[in-house]
Amino acid sequence: MSGGAATRRPAHAPPLLGIGQVLAKLQPEFPELTPSKLRFLEEQGLVSPARTAAGYRKFSPGDIERLTVVLSMQRDHYLPLKVIRTHLAEIDAGRTPALPGAVDAAAFRASAARYSRDELVREADATPALLDDAIAASLIRPAEVYGPEARDVLAALAVLRGSGIEPRHLRGMRAAAERQAALVEQAIAPERRTDPAGRARSAERARELGDRLAAVHAAVLRQSLERPAR
Repeated sequence: MSGGAATRRPAHAPPLLGIGQVLAKLQPEFPELTPSKLRFLEEQGLVSPARTAAGYRKFSPGDIERLTVVLSMQRDHYLPLKVIRTHLAEIDAGRTPALPGAVDAAAFRASAARYSRDELVREADATPALLDDAIAASLIRPAEVYGPEARDVLAALAVLRGSGIEPRHLRGMRAAAERQAALVEQAIAPERRTDPAGRARSAERARELGDRLAAVHAAVLRQSLERPAR
């Protein structure tokens, strides 16, 4: 990991970014990213920004790419940091490991894809109007750049529309998700701490519990669909 001394850089090297610039670049895609989380990821050895002579962190394009991978693996695959760290160490050693959870590298690259509005509509085989309806129903958050989750939701909505199920019929899903999020917040409240490392661990725990709630919801829905007709 970089020390506190400033390092000489090539004259034509890409400019380094401060924490504020990193947040401005990544927060549209990862709203949960904060200065505290950036520092926590550095403490965990997942990114090693350079330091100026005054000790300020400076992030290279490679650091930004690495942060994007880490945050994507957390968000899209619910992987704990220790698993992500091991995976990145394998890559740093020149190996090409499969993504933990039996997802290969090609699948992960697809899952980490980012789309403009037009690209999202095209990839989901949907229409701009359907995307607008999904945003109005709070099923997709408006953004300049969309990730694989938005793509999958929009693609599913396109299929559902073919059977007469419109985004407006699913407005209650957002309210239900907010209630479940409140349950998670209540569950982690006793272990929540105010220091940066504690807040990051709480966020990890919240994602884990959210994953479990999603699994329960999927199982209950399947059971309801499999009930014999009366």
